[in-house]
Amino acid sequence: MKKYSVIICGAGIVGMALALDFARRGEKGVVLLGPVPRQMPMTQDEYHPRVYAISAASMDYLKQLGVWRLMQPERITRVEAMEVRGDSFGALYLRGWQAARQELTWIVESGQMEQALIQALRVYGVEWIEDTLEEFADGWGKTTGSLELHGELWVAADGTNSLLRSQAGIDVDVRKYDAMGVVGHLTSDRPHQGVALQWFKDKSVLALLPLPDTSRGHQVSMVWSLPIERARSLLALDRAEQVEHLQESLAALTGGRLGRLQLHSGLHGFELILASSGMIGKRIALVGDAAHRVHPLAGQGLNLGLGDARSLARIISEREPFFQVSDEVLLRRYRRDRATDLLQMQVLTDGLKRLFDLDLPGAAWVRNAGMSLVDKMAPVKRMLIEAATRTG
Repeated sequence: MKKYSVIICGAGIVGMALALDFARRGEKGVVLLGPVPRQMPMTQDEYHPRVYAISAASMDYLKQLGVWRLMQPERITRVEAMEVRGDSFGALYLRGWQAARQELTWIVESGQMEQALIQALRVYGVEWIEDTLEEFADGWGKTTGSLELHGELWVAADGTNSLLRSQAGIDVDVRKYDAMGVVGHLTSDRPHQGVALQWFKDKSVLALLPLPDTSRGHQVSMVWSLPIERARSLLALDRAEQVEHLQESLAALTGGRLGRLQLHSGLHGFELILASSGMIGKRIALVGDAAHRVHPLAGQGLNLGLGDARSLARIISEREPFFQVSDEVLLRRYRRDRATDLLQMQVLTDGLKRLFDLDLPGAAWVRNAGMSLVDKMAPVKRMLIEAATRTG
C-alpha cells in the first residue's frame, strides 16, 4: 500500500503540467499516475499530427514552469493575425497590433510539449507510476498492475472518458454535436504569413493554422469540423482519394486563398462534444478534458486545461496551514476560480456553432452582417483579442 498527498491520474499535457507546477511550488507527496506519452521521432519535415494554439496566458504559464525554453523555437509558429469568413459576405479580421500585441497565439506541436514536460519532470524528480487506474473508491485506488494506492486528494486528468471521474460517481453533462474534427497537414502554394484562417460554410468549420515551411513548400495544419457522415466518408477513402477530395473541396471552400492545398500527412478524426461537470467531488478535482470539452472552433481546449492546472496548483499550495489538501473549502475555491473562463468559452463556442447551423429564413444575412459590423468596431475587436490572449 502506497499513500500520497496528491495523486494525479492521467499523464497527458495537463496532468504533467499540474505535477510539475506542484513540484516547483515545493508540494510534497505528489505522484503522477499514467503511462508515459509515446514519443514520435520527427525529422525536420515531419510534424506531429496534433497541434495546439497556445494563448499568451498559457505561454506565460509554460514559461513559468520552465517548459517553453525546452521546446525547439524553429518548430513554433507565431500567429500575428486571424481572418474569419462567414458563409456569405461576412468577414472578420483580427490583427495583433489592434490590441498592441505582436502575436495573437502560437502554434505548437503536442509532441513538443509532451517531450519538454517529461524532461522537466525528470529534472525535478517527480515520482511517476507508469500504470493505469483500474478501480477507485473513496480515496483508494488499484492499478492494472495490482498496485494499491491511497490519496488524500485525487485529480482526474485522464481525459474525456475519465475512469476516475466515472468511478467516483461525478456526473458530466455531454451533448454530441453529430460532427467530427478531421486533422492533417497540408502543403500550400502561397505562404500563410503568420495568419490563421477560418471559414464557416455548409455546416462545417475549417481552420488552417500556420506551421513552419518544409522542403515540400509552405505548410499549414487543417482542423476541419464536419458533419459526422461526411467526416467518416472522407476518412474511409484511400490515400490517393483523400488527397484528390481535399484538394477539390478546399479549393472551393477557401476560394484559393492559399493557392493549391495538398495533403502530405495522415488524416485523423475525433468526435466533437460539449461537456461540462461540477469540477469537484469528495476529495477529487477534475482538470482538462476530464472536466470539460468545448468545440474546437476557437482552439481553446488545451488553454482551458492549462488554466485548470495553474489554478488548482496555486490554490492547494497556498492553502492555510489548517487545511488538508482535499478540504472542501479549497475545492470550492478552485471551482469558483475556473467558473467564469469555462462558462464564457462554452457559451462562445457553442453559440457560434449553433448560429452558423441555423437554417431559418434570413439567418445567414443576420450572422454575416453581424460579423462584418464587428469588423468595423475597433474597441470590440480589441476586446476579442484581449479575451483570447487571457484564456487559460
